[in-house]
Amino acid sequence: MVSLVKRYILAITAMLVTISGAQDNNLRPVVEKTYQVWREAMIRKDSAAWQRTTASHRRMEVRNRIVSEKKPFPGAVFMLPAAPPPLTGLKFLEVRQKGPTAKASYYGKIDFGVGGTPSDNLLVLAFVNEGGRWLYDRADFVNLEALPEVRRELAAGDLKYLNETPEARPSGKVPDCPIQAKPAKYIAKVYVFSPGREVKVQINKISRHRFANVKDAEIVTGGAVDGPNEVQYAIRKLPGGTGTEAMTIRVYLLAEVEGVKPIKAFEYQVQENQAPKSSGTGTFNVDAAMVKQLMGK
Repeated sequence: MVSLVKRYILAITAMLVTISGAQDNNLRPVVEKTYQVWREAMIRKDSAAWQRTTASHRRMEVRNRIVSEKKPFPGAVFMLPAAPPPLTGLKFLEVRQKGPTAKASYYGKIDFGVGGTPSDNLLVLAFVNEGGRWLYDRADFVNLEALPEVRRELAAGDLKYLNETPEARPSGKVPDCPIQAKPAKYIAKVYVFSPGREVKVQINKISRHRFANVKDAEIVTGGAVDGPNEVQYAIRKLPGGTGTEAMTIRVYLLAEVEGVKPIKAFEYQVQENQAPKSSGTGTFNVDAAMVKQLMGK
């Protein structure tokens, strides 16, 4: 009964937010126009239009990631494996607004232009309002292959899944704009294996990362520098986790020479049934021997 009441409250709340957002200056056509202009800028490789239509925090995140991979900016902005999908042919589900943030959701055959026959899935577009203008933030593609019941619900116009999915709801808070990172001296990636846990990692007090119940890797903003590099981490058990799972935090240096394997520069590992520290700090040192190895010598 409690679960049903909670679901009912969530549904009514989401409905009210959706209605107020839709009535706010006809939000749907506004954000769809923003996405269309942003998408055309990506296809035409128009950096000026991309900057005009992209949220400032997202522009800085993209810029930092590119220079941290030692790629050209803004040229590398447009080096995508697939084109942003068009909204043509997709079923509009809803647009929700909370403060200066909004999300628009679509269902259908999302076509990234990579061949094959697209299946019915969910696309959630995020926007933020800056200076009275709605700007594009990001897109989340949700593969519903393992959720046939959700597919049936969305096809029928039942938005229960969106009401219960945090990723489909605007937060109401525009993310802080990251500081501008210097181009990387050495390309680095942080890798985390964290079943049942949330792991937050910060490298050189610049590059901040959050991993929750995943096995994943992300580019280190600013890369690694000569000499000592600091790694800070914080670990907490997630609901449903046992607190006894094995976990790993690693930092790799990536060579720019073809055929040279990444170098494991840092590792913090917890064996199964071993209690991890709730937080800690470590360092790794980039010395002449390591640089020589990265150069394949």
